[in-house]
Amino acid sequence: MEPVEPRTGWTFVTNHARILAMILRDPEIRLRDMAENCQLTERAAQAIVKDLENAGYLTRVRHGRRNHYAVTPGTVFRHPAEGQHEITDLLHLLVDMESRVHASGRPPAGSGRQEADLHG
Repeated sequence: MEPVEPRTGWTFVTNHARILAMILRDPEIRLRDMAENCQLTERAAQAIVKDLENAGYLTRVRHGRRNHYAVTPGTVFRHPAEGQHEITDLLHLLVDMESRVHASGRPPAGSGRQEADLHG
């Protein structure tokens, strides 16, 4: 029996969730930094921010040449299977996980590899 190749092209955390977590951690994060952290183009990151803004998950206010983002309190998951839980519960978990990775000095697992999940 041949070994089964692992499925690729999916991740547990979508780029939408990653970007929203970055905004929660740093409300003045640059679009360029969001894109770099998610291994996306700036245009793809901008489309995700627009999706999140249109869906009511964040607000954006221009401060001079920079944007200031805010995660909208009380917003819930979009899929009915997740119930009426607030999205910030997941975002705080992601922010905490990233903080622990940075504190340990270890690169995140899979770093250096391009994620195939560009639209999630």
